[in-house]
Amino acid sequence: MAMNRVKVNSDVELKDRLVAINRVTKVTKGGRTFTFAAIVVVGDGKGVIGWGLGKAGEVTAAIQKGTDSAKKNLVKVPVLKGTVPHEAEARFSGAHVLLKPAAAGTGLKAGGAMRAVLESAGVTDVIAKSKGSSNPHNLVKATIAALADMRDAYTIAGERGISMDKVFNG
Repeated sequence: MAMNRVKVNSDVELKDRLVAINRVTKVTKGGRTFTFAAIVVVGDGKGVIGWGLGKAGEVTAAIQKGTDSAKKNLVKVPVLKGTVPHEAEARFSGAHVLLKPAAAGTGLKAGGAMRAVLESAGVTDVIAKSKGSSNPHNLVKATIAALADMRDAYTIAGERGISMDKVFNG
């Protein structure tokens, strides 16, 4: 999994999406202590996405920490005409995801955590399937891994040192 980490200028508008909040209870001799863990996805809608986990005693603080963490963890992914360039599979722990390109107008056929990641990346038409675990932490990581492993035709032509015509006809 070769993640292309991206340094984003401060003028880029990143929108954050809350994927899941988990309340964690610690039992002490003084009673129960509640803390919150929030997983957040940020993206610019043009192929830059990142995810972060924030933990705090209050929900708003956990979301803010998650957003800050996600902004330090950005990846550039290829988005062509609102869809992904090719089919891809990825696995993270028990979560297994499958992404397929779709024709314009199909819409975003994905659920839960995968939908948040794909919307943040700017993907509008895709067919996605989640197999295995539905744990949102692992689904987010597997979806970002699948998107990060994708290469568009321009990247392949540059890596091979050939023209775009040869990529498709050669």
